[in-house]
Parts: sequence; C-alpha cells; structure tokens
Amino acid sequence: MMLQLLCSLLFVALASGCGRPSYQPSARVVNGEDAVPHSWPWQVSLQYKKNGAFHHTCGGSLIAPDWVMTAGHCISNSLTYQVVLGEYNQAEDEGSEQVIPINAGDLFTHPLWNPNCVACGNDIALIKLSRSAQLGDAVQLACLPPAGDILPNGAACYISGWGRLYTGGPLPDKLQQALLPVVDYEHCSRLDWWGSAVRKSMVCAGGDLVSGCNGDSGGPLNCPTEDGSWQVHGVTSFVSAFGCNTVKKPTVFTRVSAFNDWIEEAVPKTGDLICKRRDQIQPSHENEKNMRP
Repeated sequence: MMLQLLCSLLFVALASGCGRPSYQPSARVVNGEDAVPHSWPWQVSLQYKKNGAFHHTCGGSLIAPDWVMTAGHCISNSLTYQVVLGEYNQAEDEGSEQVIPINAGDLFTHPLWNPNCVACGNDIALIKLSRSAQLGDAVQLACLPPAGDILPNGAACYISGWGRLYTGGPLPDKLQQALLPVVDYEHCSRLDWWGSAVRKSMVCAGGDLVSGCNGDSGGPLNCPTEDGSWQVHGVTSFVSAFGCNTVKKPTVFTRVSAFNDWIEEAVPKTGDLICKRRDQIQPSHENEKNMRP
C-alpha cells in the first residue's frame, strides 16, 4: 500500500528521467580511466573541513534534489561537511559545480550501522542538503533498484569516484570510472575469498586487476538496465587491507536493494525512483586514519 502511494506521487525525477545522463559514459575501460565529463551526473563529492579548507573524503549519489546517499563509515558527527555536485575535475572551477553546505544534524547513518565493524553491514547513510540541487545536464538524480533485486554473476557495472589510483597512490583530479563485473554471493563468500566477512546485504564486484580504493567510499556502483537507464545498485563500502586490488578480494558494496524501506522512510519521494523501473577489512574513505588497503 505504501509503495503504491509512493508510486502515485508526482516527482521531478519522472520529468527529468533519473539514471539517464545527458553525456553517455565511455564503453571501454582497462584498469580504470577518466570518465566522460558529467556522464555520471548523480555522482557527488563529499568533503570535510580541515584547517579552513574542504577536502574530498568520499563519494555519494544524489537520490533526490535535497538528499545524498553515501556510506555510513564516511560520516562523523565531529566534522563539518559540504557536498559538491556537478563536479568533474577537482583541480579546476568548471562552472558546473554546485557547492552545498551540510547543516549539523542532517547526517543520518543506518540505525544498525556499527562504526567498529564494517563487515557487520548496514554501511549506508543519508545526507539532507541545506538547499535543493538544481537539476540539469551536469546534475541529475540516480535511479535505485527495486527492493530485493539481486544482480547476476558477471553483470557489467561501473564504479565511479575520485579514489586513489592504486594502493597508496595519488588521488586523481578527474572523476574516474572502471568496469567492475559483479561477483555473486556464492563465489564472494567462499572461504578463500571474503568468507563470512561478506553478507547477503552486500554486493561484490571487480577482481584483482580493477577495484575501488581509498576515496571511492560512499560512491555508486552504476549498473545498466534494459531500457538504457542506469541504477545505483551499490554504495562503495570496503576493500582488502592488503591492497585495493587483492586477488579474490573484490570491492564490497552495500546492496542498495536491501535498504529500500529505510531509504523510502527517510526520503519518501524516492519511491518514484524505484517503482518506475523493474529492470582483514579496510573502509575506503580518504580521511580514515591508519589506512593500508
């Protein structure tokens, strides 16, 4: 009944077409590459304030004009944050950026999130923006998958973010993307893979050559649908402490379709973004102390 009610709501996403970038992503990726500018227009940069300046720490996805979805481990109530939308090259002012402050008290981690146990799951958070985003070619809304939706093994999805280019490496200026085939739970939970550290409320993707890394946390796992749109199936959660691209340790994401009820309760109109379609552990955010993935 609630989902039917949500589906009946008129929402700006229906007019703008969520998950449909004006600039199409590149179709060829080898170990990651510069993304086409604004081809992932729901991608955001979550930044924290230090010594009077803001620094990138995590990614995120714009799921409503005034709401961003990110990882729980990206959030600290002791920090001041801002979100940058329409970003591509962080070293340049390109004119498409929207910088929106975050008010204290508008950071919401999942109630079951345990910051001392990333592998326990529930690594997801919502951020309410202090003002609504202005949608356009460079800033659009993400589509979310229907509740319980499970991707098949080998599904071709893309990670995007400004995370490190390799373990201990530099942060890129330009938004990166990489093709990460999904690794299903049956494979990812094997003892010589992630074992019990991975749960059914997570999604594994990638392998020993291509992966997420520090600074990618909270960002989207973008997966294509049959109608040509994209859905955000995952929120980047963790990689191996032995290296971002360790053998049999694919990048692990929070599975968005396991948290639809919580998302819709916090952000009711995201129902329109859902029902219109049927189609050792290291958190990977950049300001984590003593990181060594």
